Amino acid sequence: MQLILLERVEKLGQMGDLVTVKPGYARNFLLPQGKALRANKSNRERFETERAQREADNLSRRSEAETEAGKMAGLAVNMVRAASEMGQLFGSVTSRDIAEAVSEAGFTITRSQVVMDKSIKTLGLTDTRIRLHPEVHVDIIVNIARSLEEAETQLKTGVAVTGGVQDIDDEDDNINVAVAAVEAVEEAASAEVETAEVEAESAEADASTDTDESSKDA
Repeated sequence: MQLILLERVEKLGQMGDLVTVKPGYARNFLLPQGKALRANKSNRERFETERAQREADNLSRRSEAETEAGKMAGLAVNMVRAASEMGQLFGSVTSRDIAEAVSEAGFTITRSQVVMDKSIKTLGLTDTRIRLHPEVHVDIIVNIARSLEEAETQLKTGVAVTGGVQDIDDEDDNINVAVAAVEAVEEAASAEVETAEVEAESAEADASTDTDESSKDA
């Protein structure tokens, strides 16, 4: 199906471009979203008549979006979620959740402006793109943790805080301590045995010397 783009569409074209797309993509997304018109004679004439005004409106919206992007630069939104010790969420974080968190931070957006291929299912920091305008995007950080305290730690370290890793480290530490203790006991026992053997040899030597002296006296 041939369409006239009314705005820039990523990986497809710029405003005014004549493009060919699959019918389903046109009917389900481009046409109902007002991003394109069917490329018939009347629509082409209509677009050419409105082109200058559309370009002026687009420039104004892009300027506003760039200003908003500047304000959002470096934004990190914290989201508290329940998760397993290995960091797997009991559920997931969707574009709707992110849009709500960003709006609570003072920037009103809709879920359709959150660019993500799939929902987030683990603790940690996720770079997420927000589309403020067809030509303006800004990346924010979605910080998912089990508490606000852990969220702060994750922002500082850049690493997800999970119980599983810590538990494994603690277990390894305990094993190392136990092994060291056993080795220490074995070394002490070995030292005692060596001392006893030396003392026994010394006693035998003394006894042998006394016997030799007694024989000479006799």
